[in-house]
Amino acid sequence: MNPRYAQHPDQALSVLLVEDDPGDVLIAREALAAGRLSTDLHVVNDGVDAMSYLRRAEPYAEATRPDLILLDLNLPRKSGHEVLAEVKQDPALRRIPVVVLTTSQAQEDVAKSYDLHASVHVSKPADFDQFTEVVRQIDDFFGNVAELSD
Repeated sequence: MNPRYAQHPDQALSVLLVEDDPGDVLIAREALAAGRLSTDLHVVNDGVDAMSYLRRAEPYAEATRPDLILLDLNLPRKSGHEVLAEVKQDPALRRIPVVVLTTSQAQEDVAKSYDLHASVHVSKPADFDQFTEVVRQIDDFFGNVAELSD
């Protein structure tokens, strides 16, 4: 188990999902709810709101700092790559792991995600069950295996 949760077993893994597709939000919500860990999921639908949430700007002044960001690339108003670049350039945010979870399998998107210091780039499966399993595996890894910074 992640040492952070061994010290605070009642503390939920705080996840910020940045996703504009309501169907993918629903799948992620259900997969995380069915996981072995308690997950506190927050959802924003575009890149501008993601940065407002992370910087606790209005209307997110009371936002919880996420332990993990699940980030789609194809977002309105500000792309996922733009969000990733801003997060990794901000000293207050750069240690938050970012999982790029996107339909794009384009090699240039994968390379750019890693160039911008994504923790991992995962292609969303089109199949519901496979997508659910991918989200569960991400939850399990970051909740039980990875050591997260406070």
